[in-house]
Amino acid sequence: MLMWPGRPYPLGATYDGTGTNFALFSEVAERVELCLIADDGTETRVDLPEVDAFVWHGYLPAISPGQRYGYRVHGPYDPAQGLRCNPNKLLLDPYAKAIDGQIDGDPSLYSYKFDAPDERNDDDSAAHTMTAVVINPYFDWGHDRPPQHEYHESVIYEAHVRGLTMQHPAVPDELRGTYSGLAHPAVIEHLTSLGVTAVELMPVHQFVNDPSLVEKGLSNYWGYNTIGFFAPHNGFSAFASSGQQVQEFKAMVKALHQADIEVILDVVYNHTAEGNHLGPTLSFRGIDNANYYRLVDEDQAHYFDTTGTGNSLLMRSPHVLQLIMDSLRYWVTEMHVDGFRFDLAATLARQFHEVDRLSAFFDLVHQDPVVSQVKLIAEPWDVGDGGYQVGGFPPLWSEWNGKYRDTVRDFWRGEPSTLGEFASRLSGSSDLYEHTGRRPIASVNFFTAHDGFTLNDLVSYNEKHNEANGEDNNDGESHNRSWNCGAEGPTDDPGINALRARQRRNFLATLLLSQGVPMIAHGDELGRTQQGNNNVYCQDGPISWIDWDLDQDKTDLLEFTRRIVRLRQDHPVFRRRRFFAGSPEHGGESDLLDIAWLSPDGHHMRDDAWGADQARAVQVFLNGDAIAEPDLRGQEIVDDSFLVLFNGQPDPATFTLPAAEYGTVWTAVVDTDSQIESGTAVDAGTQLELREKSIIVFTRPPLSPSATSSGIGAVAEASREAAKQAKRLAESPGAADLKPKRRTTRPRPSA
Repeated sequence: MLMWPGRPYPLGATYDGTGTNFALFSEVAERVELCLIADDGTETRVDLPEVDAFVWHGYLPAISPGQRYGYRVHGPYDPAQGLRCNPNKLLLDPYAKAIDGQIDGDPSLYSYKFDAPDERNDDDSAAHTMTAVVINPYFDWGHDRPPQHEYHESVIYEAHVRGLTMQHPAVPDELRGTYSGLAHPAVIEHLTSLGVTAVELMPVHQFVNDPSLVEKGLSNYWGYNTIGFFAPHNGFSAFASSGQQVQEFKAMVKALHQADIEVILDVVYNHTAEGNHLGPTLSFRGIDNANYYRLVDEDQAHYFDTTGTGNSLLMRSPHVLQLIMDSLRYWVTEMHVDGFRFDLAATLARQFHEVDRLSAFFDLVHQDPVVSQVKLIAEPWDVGDGGYQVGGFPPLWSEWNGKYRDTVRDFWRGEPSTLGEFASRLSGSSDLYEHTGRRPIASVNFFTAHDGFTLNDLVSYNEKHNEANGEDNNDGESHNRSWNCGAEGPTDDPGINALRARQRRNFLATLLLSQGVPMIAHGDELGRTQQGNNNVYCQDGPISWIDWDLDQDKTDLLEFTRRIVRLRQDHPVFRRRRFFAGSPEHGGESDLLDIAWLSPDGHHMRDDAWGADQARAVQVFLNGDAIAEPDLRGQEIVDDSFLVLFNGQPDPATFTLPAAEYGTVWTAVVDTDSQIESGTAVDAGTQLELREKSIIVFTRPPLSPSATSSGIGAVAEASREAAKQAKRLAESPGAADLKPKRRTTRPRPSA
């Protein structure tokens, strides 16, 4: 076969319209064979003729898109020294843009014998492994442009390609569970009507479906088991043959962009699917084990693992860093995605042992002109020493705020001494992010995600129920900070069901009225249940899919979620770009009076009240006249003001609305208990009894006559009397000086 020298860059298989260039990095290799796989499985091997700086390369003028291929790497095999080359194993290209097939668990995939682990296994793995596919890089993007929603305007929707679409009645059967299904107009309409600005897709990089799970009738549903960092997972494609999953993925992105929805990928660069020293040899292990993986210094036959999956990529290796950066740039420039959520991101910062915010990985990301401009979200922990790093990531990064999740759950289930921290989380978690120069957008707020209970199950179960996973209910988190409201699982008790419905609304209202970036887990807006299973990583079935058959309760919850999202979108006071002024860290009170924390009696919260064991009720005043930050066009923002009443107590609580200096008339816009009809006007000083575990949101129009916000006055129209009184107050002498006279600073987090 005619082989030209080709080029060492770019790595991978690159089709140029005439032929294909192949390039593979391996410092340890002594010889590299390119293996071309025919449709009938026959294999043609040809040596890559050139090697430059450990990159083996060659050009085949006759090779076109659809060609399946792999590599065989000849080199030393000495596991004790971290050397694991074995040319009997057909290896995936780490830069493969598309991958065909799945592994089947055959013993030939392993470089050792099951009954004698110290003996080398030279059985050929070609018939049992996956193969890379040469792709056609050309695609008509038309006028595709990224939506570019500002962070503070974002509402993120965490979704699984299969789980979101497998049971949608409007999606054709052949498209369910695929990229095309996600791009279906009915699915997109649901997202747009909900007010979603970005979908955060659980792993879509090619992953391995663990044979051990398949044997049990299960599967790797979540996909945190990556083997191809450039390839869209073929199991999510309706047209996966010949690499068409790439075109299908691009078409999905294009359709979402046309609906003004960004695409964020959940990416797993911390480890690979090859597992520990007893795992299969599929790609990296056989190409250059010691350059790709972090090995134990004293025993290089074993892997240093901070991910809990068996291995960790070597983050001080320039070749690993190049792989990650090349992958990120590829997904932005070629696949048009808009950001990334990094799984177990603390591992990426372990250049040596400790998590280091000055590590090479962060340096590369921050100086990269492409990657630094998209949304970067960290899961700020791993399972290694010192791995919990909430608040520890550098500028440019946002973080899944695990403390927000824990605090909001604790507050609504009734844990003592949580009110102070609840207030800090509600106002943007400045205690975690402000000291490093970051802003509220650093906090991605959530109370549920793929890992753990759904919203419905969070208020329906005290204990996990993971028996279906086949691990005797030993898997999954045991400390869920959940509360079943009086009965474990489904019940016919109307009082418990009413409380659960109210709690679902409480969580959603809290999330969407908090400063920061809200993230909703798919199906929570529909009351999705996993029947108490908090670890559905292996459940690819109805238990993990959204049920689109909506009864009245689910329809009501969906409409409530839409209303709260619209309220957030209409009012900048709920999505500030800066932290509230006057925090204790700033050395005193604020003249801006942008926020005030009030006790149920309508007076300012005393410092000693925040830490009281039974303190579970509070009012927060958000001053729309004092946002004190220009919009992106430089115009000063003025908004309605809001008064939000939280009763997290187990009993009803009496609230007294604050004095007229805050507002003479307040108009109800949200009541999670439906006691007060939206649009009802209430005077200052009025006493209201809130049912246990409930929220009421009131608003008044701005005092400033120069209001420009699109949301200003939208609610005030429901109460003309409130608008008239606000106007008279604004025009009265000294109106600008009207302000609370006592402390308006945010509380310090409780100990």
